[in-house]
Amino acid sequence: MFQTLYSAPATCRRHSDGPFADERDRYLRHCADFGATRGTLCQKGNELLWFTHHLGSQAPDGVDLEKLQEIASERQSICKGRTAGQRLINIARPWLRFLGWWHEPVIEIRFHNQLDQFVAWMRDERGLSPLTVERWRAYAGTFLQWCDQTDRQLPTLRPDDIDTYFVSARPGRWSRVSVSHIASALRVFLRFTATRGGCDPHLAETIRGPRIYQQESLPYAPEWSDVRRLLADTVTGKPRDIRDRAILMLLAIYGLRRGEVASLRLDQVDWCGRALRIFRLKRRQAQVYPLVPSVAEALARYIDTVRPRSTRPEIFLRMHAPWRPIVPSSIYSIVSRRFATLGIQAAHRGPHALRHACAARLVADGLTLKEIGDHLGHRSSSSTRIYAKVDIKSLREVGDFDLGDLQ
Repeated sequence: MFQTLYSAPATCRRHSDGPFADERDRYLRHCADFGATRGTLCQKGNELLWFTHHLGSQAPDGVDLEKLQEIASERQSICKGRTAGQRLINIARPWLRFLGWWHEPVIEIRFHNQLDQFVAWMRDERGLSPLTVERWRAYAGTFLQWCDQTDRQLPTLRPDDIDTYFVSARPGRWSRVSVSHIASALRVFLRFTATRGGCDPHLAETIRGPRIYQQESLPYAPEWSDVRRLLADTVTGKPRDIRDRAILMLLAIYGLRRGEVASLRLDQVDWCGRALRIFRLKRRQAQVYPLVPSVAEALARYIDTVRPRSTRPEIFLRMHAPWRPIVPSSIYSIVSRRFATLGIQAAHRGPHALRHACAARLVADGLTLKEIGDHLGHRSSSSTRIYAKVDIKSLREVGDFDLGDLQ
């Protein structure tokens, strides 16, 4: 790899003869496979060469943060740039992780065993989706950190302690809906903990979140004309617009969830059969859709002209190296950024707003709630009932109904 990057024989020899040359060479090849440019590889190679000269022969036994910061401080002291030390850390730490030489800082949490068991139970026994596992783990972890900071023990935890947590943990930052979700997650966690003798078996039942009435809210769908504006804004030759157009179409036309878009794979698109096979997260089963010509064109253009060459099966990858699949949170950023750029006013500006727009459009076209629920991948009809409240035409017909003699 050094011969490819450095044309001067003396420079190439200096890299080849330096400490841990094989390890540096393997890492640079790995970065090249994930799309790193020649300039980036040269910078990584130069920083790693300097780093290994100051690392010492005991590096394979492990390098911790203190040692890395010590070398970075020395680098900073001899360089004029203000970011030299941080740049060395940013390059050296992934190399150490790649080799398995990095000692991750250990943050001691008194209840980490209970949290790990809870995650394993949700994932392996309950079979919850990764997003739900991640969210409930975060809720339970925040609560356990609060217990640790306030010196509370799970076996002696009382209802008053739970009330204190909701009052004092993050006052003013949780909405009514958020408090309801957190209360539900904590009930599940404490029930699980009680089955293992970790807390009072009646404690979970004392948690009462705010009452959230079913169907109390309206869907936060933007106008379909605004959806058209979003799509029209992507009709350019810019690589980012080409990628975003395909993503926006999947959200608005098929009503996909952001996780379903992020996990969409190349083998789920049947080009010959003009079909799109989606694995619905909530139903936990595949669903086949006809591949709309406009969506097929947008996907093909992205795959053929923009998508980096990669062995990854996911369709949507990052725009810059390393070529990794985009994550669901990136889908949110893509959509919300375009809402803000065009000045579209909506209660919510994320990908779920486009899902609601898709449902509202289907209602306006006269589809039944059952058909809409099937299109959106709902598990039950109750999830689709909210869209009945935006069927203005039908509501007006009810309002104009003549009761005659019953009045």
